[in-house]
Amino acid sequence: MNHHAYKNPNISAVVFDWAGTIIDFGSHAPMQAFVRLFAQYGIELSIEDARGPMGLPKWKHINALGNLPHTLQQWEDKFNRPFTTSDTDELYAVFTPMNAAAVVDHSQLIPGFLKTLEILRDQGIKVGTTTGYNREIMNVVLPLVKQQGFIPDNLVCADDLHESRPSPLGMYKCFLDLNVWPATSVIKVDDTVPGLLEGYNSGCWTVGVIASGNEAGLTHKEWISLDDEEKESVRTQVAEKLSAGKPNFLIDTVADFPRVLKQIDALRLKSHYGSEE
Repeated sequence: MNHHAYKNPNISAVVFDWAGTIIDFGSHAPMQAFVRLFAQYGIELSIEDARGPMGLPKWKHINALGNLPHTLQQWEDKFNRPFTTSDTDELYAVFTPMNAAAVVDHSQLIPGFLKTLEILRDQGIKVGTTTGYNREIMNVVLPLVKQQGFIPDNLVCADDLHESRPSPLGMYKCFLDLNVWPATSVIKVDDTVPGLLEGYNSGCWTVGVIASGNEAGLTHKEWISLDDEEKESVRTQVAEKLSAGKPNFLIDTVADFPRVLKQIDALRLKSHYGSEE
């Protein structure tokens, strides 16, 4: 008996990241909050600095920023001691309400997402989500996206787990929540390296998002104002950065996802029926 014959060749679920993937084109809400957070302690942090660890749970993100060489130097000059995990705890407590306030103005769905959602729903594909945001911040986001027409089938936040990205535990939680398997029937869509690795480490297909994501850092208006050559330059630069997340495919935004879905479906069908020969 060939056990492969019992595997469903169809995609069972797509799990999306949030900021930079399905909301907040350019992932601007957390960036502003990180810069303001460190400024409250007299520490100068650039937007480029703040974008570096994006995709990690926010406690880890703050800890990484606090341990940047030039941040460490500023901290020691100001407080006469090194930056510690206790400092990270304190900054995280300050950051959460700050970011929760910022997301109110940055929760607009990415153009084209609702059409992609409709295609997935029509095919009976479940739509899950994971995020580097904690539950308190997402409690602000969820009602805002519901008003725009999106209710996810599940949500896994960074603080729902003992270990979040880039570990696969968030995706494992999605498998349980959504009642889907095997991992190869699931696609993870994300705009950051830790988020893509979350999918890669769980055995999923992975799709990296370029134009609307953290690495590009552009608003929607800025992106559509670029000419073809400028867009291609952005694609090349961001693709190089996202390569560390080992994505199977790259897209500009989630509006382009249905095209990749067809490609993955075709590959899975070929593999499925080929295994029965």
